[in-house]
Amino acid sequence: MSGESASAIHKGQVDLLDFIDWSGVECLNQSCTHSLPNAIKQGYREDDGLHLESDADEQLLLYIPFTQVVKLYSFVIKGPEEEGPKTVKLFSNKEHMGFSNVNDFPPSDVANLSEENLKGKPVLLKYVKFQNVRSLTIFIENNQSGSEITKVQKIVLHGTTVETTDMKGLKKIEDH
Repeated sequence: MSGESASAIHKGQVDLLDFIDWSGVECLNQSCTHSLPNAIKQGYREDDGLHLESDADEQLLLYIPFTQVVKLYSFVIKGPEEEGPKTVKLFSNKEHMGFSNVNDFPPSDVANLSEENLKGKPVLLKYVKFQNVRSLTIFIENNQSGSEITKVQKIVLHGTTVETTDMKGLKKIEDH
């Protein structure tokens, strides 16, 4: 990891991969042969031969729920110079979004990815907007060259978990 990238990841932050609720993860407009797990799952995302690719046009809409509440600090989206994502809109705790209504809601943050970002430099988020995140929707609006296909090689979300009480784990105390 380069010194530049390391400085963007604050102490105590972790890769939130272990806190993703895989049963609820969705990606709209993904190619059948180049789907989301290629870019986000451990092992797959480190393989340069695997990637997520858009299908009908350049847009992708990803929904990532978490198993517990998290604070999101930064993200990495790696992609090729030409077909890599350009405009990325992030929505905190917005469920059931589709291409028909994604522009009806103001994004929690917007990032215009640079060449350095596509090579792995983290994008810092407006931290106050991502304090109690139960789910994250990522809308990749376009790519660097304006072509019909967008490719994403790797997605990493950096943050921390929010310490919450697990209500299921509480037991009723019997009166003695």
